[in-house]
Parts: sequence; C-alpha cells; structure tokens
Amino acid sequence: MTPPVSPGRLSDPDVDFVALLRATDTEGQLVHLERLPARPAEHGEPRRPLHPALTERLPPLWRHQVEALDLIRAGRSTAIATGTASGKTLCYLAPIAEAVLTSPTDATALLLYPTKALAHDQLRAVGELDVPGLVAATYDGDTDPDMRTWVRRNANVVLTNPDMLHAGILPNHARWATFLMRLRYVVLDELHTLRGIFGTHIAHVVRRLQRLCALYGAAPTFVFGSATVGAPGRLASMICGHDVAEVTDDASPRGERLFALWNPPLLEERSGARGSGNHETARLLSTLVAAGSRTIAFTRSRKGAEVVAVSARRMLDSTGHELAATVRPYRGGYLPHERREIEAELFGGRLLGVSATNALELGIDVGGLDACILNGFPGTIASMWQQAGRAGRTAARSLAVLVAGDDALDQWFMSHPRELFSRPPEPGVVNPSNPYVLDAQLACAAYELPLTPGDERFWGDDIEDGVRRLVVNDDLRLREGRAVYAGRDRPSATVGLRTGTSAEVSIVDAEGNAVGTVDLARAFTAVHPGAVYLHQGQHHRVERLDLDDRVAWVVPTDADETTQARSATSVRILEEEKATTVGRAALALGAVEITDQVTGYRRRSLLTGEALGDEELDLPPTTLTTRAFWYTFDPTVFDDAALGLRRWPGTLHAAEHAGIGMLPLFTICDRWDVGGVSTPLQADTGLPTIVIYDGYPGGAGIAELGFEAGARHLRSTLDAIAGCGCESGCPSCVQSPKCGNLNEPLDKPGAIALLRVVLT
Repeated sequence: MTPPVSPGRLSDPDVDFVALLRATDTEGQLVHLERLPARPAEHGEPRRPLHPALTERLPPLWRHQVEALDLIRAGRSTAIATGTASGKTLCYLAPIAEAVLTSPTDATALLLYPTKALAHDQLRAVGELDVPGLVAATYDGDTDPDMRTWVRRNANVVLTNPDMLHAGILPNHARWATFLMRLRYVVLDELHTLRGIFGTHIAHVVRRLQRLCALYGAAPTFVFGSATVGAPGRLASMICGHDVAEVTDDASPRGERLFALWNPPLLEERSGARGSGNHETARLLSTLVAAGSRTIAFTRSRKGAEVVAVSARRMLDSTGHELAATVRPYRGGYLPHERREIEAELFGGRLLGVSATNALELGIDVGGLDACILNGFPGTIASMWQQAGRAGRTAARSLAVLVAGDDALDQWFMSHPRELFSRPPEPGVVNPSNPYVLDAQLACAAYELPLTPGDERFWGDDIEDGVRRLVVNDDLRLREGRAVYAGRDRPSATVGLRTGTSAEVSIVDAEGNAVGTVDLARAFTAVHPGAVYLHQGQHHRVERLDLDDRVAWVVPTDADETTQARSATSVRILEEEKATTVGRAALALGAVEITDQVTGYRRRSLLTGEALGDEELDLPPTTLTTRAFWYTFDPTVFDDAALGLRRWPGTLHAAEHAGIGMLPLFTICDRWDVGGVSTPLQADTGLPTIVIYDGYPGGAGIAELGFEAGARHLRSTLDAIAGCGCESGCPSCVQSPKCGNLNEPLDKPGAIALLRVVLT
C-alpha cells in the first residue's frame, strides 16, 4: 500500500501550469489555452430567517443558495443547476433540516442519487449538520434486513437510489405508509443524468411515487440538483410532471482554471491519421502524477480506462519514478469489492492518478483534485463541464485538458475552440410517451394500486392507450372501472431502469470466477465468440457465448489486439409523422424498425490499429422498434453534384457517419446513443435515404431534437467534412468507430459535393 500523498501541489503558486503544458507539448499538440478567471463569492440572506438552531450550523450563504432556499421553503419545486462545489447540497438540506426542527414528528424527506456510492457520500454531509432530531440513513441493496426495518421505523431522511425506489420501496408502500404520509421533500440529485431511456423511466417512477403520496395524503415539493445542463427547469418538469423553477446563476467562489485543448499529433496529412488519444492522455496523466498533482483522467470506454492506466504506469516506471502504484483504473463492470478498494484509496489520498469512465463523473467528493484530463470530448458540453469541474473544488487554481479523439465532433471543436467555451449546454430529453417504458411502468403502478381514470392527472392521455395495450396482452384486467394487475410476480423485478431490461450477461473465466458483466443488448458486439475483453489490464478472449444462461466464457490471453464486430443492418419505416424540407433534401420524423445481425469481426493490432484478419460469426438477428429522422434526396441532386450511380453508396455512407458524429451539438447524446443506415434505394421511400435512429426501444427523444435541428445539423455536418484536411476520409470526419460495415465504402469528396448542392 502506498503512503498518503499531499494533495494540492498544483495549487502551489510556484507551479507554472503553462510551462508544464508547453514542456509536454512536443509536436504542437497544444492548440488552444483558455484562461477562466477566478470569481469572488456573492452572499445573500433569506427572505425570512432560518430556524436559529440551523443558522448557527450553516456557513454564510451564497446568493444562488438563498434564491433556491426561498423557492423551496415556499413549496415551489426547484431545479438548481450550478457548477461543481457550488453548495447545491445545502440548498435542499437546509429546508429539510428546518422542517425536522420545526415538526420533528411530521416531516420526512426522500433523497435519490443515481448511485449507491453517491448516496453514502452524501450521508456524511447530512451527518455534518448535526441537527437535533434529524435521523438520516441509506437504504439500498447493501442494507441488511434488520437495518431496513430500523430505517423504515426511525429515519426521517432516507437516502437511496432510483432502482431501490422502483423495485423495493414503491411495491412495498404499505410498509412505508407513515413515512410517505409525512413526506415533505423529494430530492433528485444529478438531474443531468436523468435523460434518455433512464430519465424516461425515472419520470414514470416519480409519477408512481406522487400517486402513492396522494393516497396517503402528502404532496411533496421536488428539488433537483444538477451540473450545468440546458433548460434544467424544462427537463425537471418533464420528470415530475408539473412546473419547476430553476436556479442557474452560480454565485460561489472559484479559483483560476486553465482549460487546454490538446490534439494528438498528425501522423500523415493525406490520410488524416493522428496519434493515439489514449497515448496522449496517459502521457499527460503520468506527467502530472510525476509532478505530484492529484489527477483524474476520464475516458469514453471501459477499455480506454484500462489502457490509459496501464500506459501511464509504464511511463512512470520507464522514467524511474516510484509512483506507478499510485495510478489505477476505475470503471463500471468491476466487482463491488474492487470498486470499494479503489474508492477508498482515492478518497484517502493514496492515489495520485485515476483513469476512469464516467462512473466517477458524478458528484462524489473525492477531495482536492488538481487536474482533470478528458480523453475525448464526452459527448456534450454539459458533461464536459461536469467532468472538468472535478478538479479545483476549492478556490485554488486548477487545470483541465481536453484531449481530442478521432471523432468528427472532437476535431470540429479543435478547429472551433470558441464554440466549446461559448456554446450553451445542450438540453436533456426524455420521452414519457415511449410505449416500451410506459407500459412496463403502468404495470408496476397497477401492482402497487389499481389504476383508475383519476390517474390521468399523473400520466395524461398516455394512460388510456397504455392500459388498453396491457389489457389486450393480459397484463391487466378491468374490474369495476379499475385496471388491476393480472400477474403473480412483482413486475418491477424484471423492469430495468437503464436499458428497458434487467438482463445482463455474466463474464466468467474457466474456473467459474466472475470477471465482469455486460448488458444483454451489447453482448453480440462486446462478448461475441472470439472477442477480446479487457479487465483490470488483463486481456481475455471470449471462447463461448451462452445466450440461454447469459454467460460469456473467457480465458486470459497475451494477444495484443482488439476486435470490432461487423454487422448487417436494415431499416423499415413504420410511420412518417412529420415532414419538412432542408434545402433540396426532404426531412421526416417517425417510427422505424431496425434489424441488425452481427456477421463477423475484424482483429486489429492494439498498438498500430493495423487489421490482422477477419473472422465469420453465425449469430441470430435482433430487432429494434424505435424513433428516427431521415433525409431523402432526389436523384437530380446527385446529377447536379456530378456524382454517378456508383458513387452513391459511399457518398451517403460518409454523410451518414458525419451526421451522427455532429448530432451531439444539438442534443444530450453521443454517437453511441444513435445508429444510422444509408442506402441508394430505400424500400419505403423509394429514394436515396439516410436514416439516423434512436438506439433505444421506443426512442428517448433524440430523434425529435435531430429533426428540429434540420438545416443546422446538415450545415455542421458539411463543415466537419469539408474542414478536415485528409484526402479520402478519416476518423476525424467520416469514419466511425462503431460502423458495422467497417467503414466501407466511404466517399468523402462525394459527401461534400452532395451536401453543398443540397444546402446551396
């Protein structure tokens, strides 16, 4: 075990951040350096004084905290979206504590956090207030039965997660009757994570909670805490179903922050090939750790987290530093004891460097970090500021570095740095009308309490169609004007909040030891037979995928390679709901059915990316009914662009890839949340067509925002392709890391010519 290190070295005024970056910049990687000046605090006083016992326990309040307190104490549901370490927790803890002090036997609060680790971290913050009569406890999957009984009977502030509320508390609401009838406040922290399919599920879980509160005579005030996100009040309103005020003007103090844009070196101008983002991130991480700076590096994949940590340790070893042991990876898929061990070392100051996925993006207080490295743009402006804010949680100076990936959006920002620092955060989206989520959640609600026409106040017009589908499917039965759950088992046990299913594939070695897990939806691409799976720096090769038992059997391997699945995808347009024009293209929105079949995979060198061979697979097809927007082009557009028939497939394919890459400019998503299909003759449109679809069953609202963006989306797509200096297409413009056709064929010049004619 390494001894604790002293945090805050980068806060030392003798350290020159710019000099450190320039010394590491050997090939012109530093393309932009933004200085975000220090900001003084602005204080305020509540409209009416707080309870005296609370006032003596609180520090001076910042202006945005006072604004939030006044709204919440007046019973107004409120979303607080201010920067990291801006005291959002106090905005809701103060009114909760005051309610307990004023009515110790008649006030409870429910605090929801997206992870168990965050709930336990926030429990410490509640305890630090030391308010008489306030009894706080966590309630999650790790709570033993005796403790659960104690919490229900004694705690007036319960900290839990949405999964436990969904599957543990609401189905057993009779046991929680006393707590629910006294419920004053419901807090949903990390609002910016409540988007897409997860946010859609949470919107229904919250409606189920409000429905049961009404049963017991309570009408709680909702409070949402969030990092920077576009239109937080609107997103919060969609989550809870009623109007929500928003507080966004951050008045907390902040030290000076340097934000650097770092582009891996250009290896070949003609092809546009650049150096590895993983390598550059590892180099920066090792440099900062060697300087004694506590640093976190966020990566965009589990594999990336592993590779960066291993590389950084090797670099530290090669330079003679004895700090390699102070760098570790952290990601989802680790076993619980592994996560707890890494968290303890990080929180205890025994680690100087962590390479992590966004599993550590949330607001867990990891102490005084000096620097943050983002290995690739995280998909949204909102997530970028959330991750960058992990460093500099005090008034000290801090450093953030964005290392560009190969994606078109990353390279677009390298060429347009002002956009990165001036562009407003994207709005989050949910789709409560998604029938795949709605029906499952209505079944859960009916199990808790039979549905009646009066429940329209929670679900609006959607409830009628949902109940009808559930009755036809024999999940509900109508009795005396009520819809009663017809099943025997609790439905919430099989309804996952993050994927629409609770199904996972276990990854197991030859001795039967658990290596990790992967969602069933990702199994065919991540753990197909022959796939290379990386865990804790060790490569494993998948020998067998058992879909019946949902187990992938793996063996350790020394092969220094990666694998990429190859698939065939087709689309059927089920319904066109909206249509418009974008220049000379037609744009439509509606429902589609996607059929995908993994047919093989390509092996590549981990170090060079060189193709090592192609292998065939025989796996069953999968289908996805979802939402999409699609562009169609009249053949005369191709004629005017001087594109012969043979160039149509590559032209459309290149434009599709770039369009998917630029979509995160207009909605909180990344290219992994969406898919695309392009064809010179689409069966349902009868025209050359590019379809961009939401990657979740029933859609999560992404397609709607893509349709609304229309001309802006196509214009940014053209700018990204035309602005790239490569000749025939590269990962920075038209190549995609997730392409099921392995990026074949692609016609970059054709895509530029087509889009210029369309938008002229």
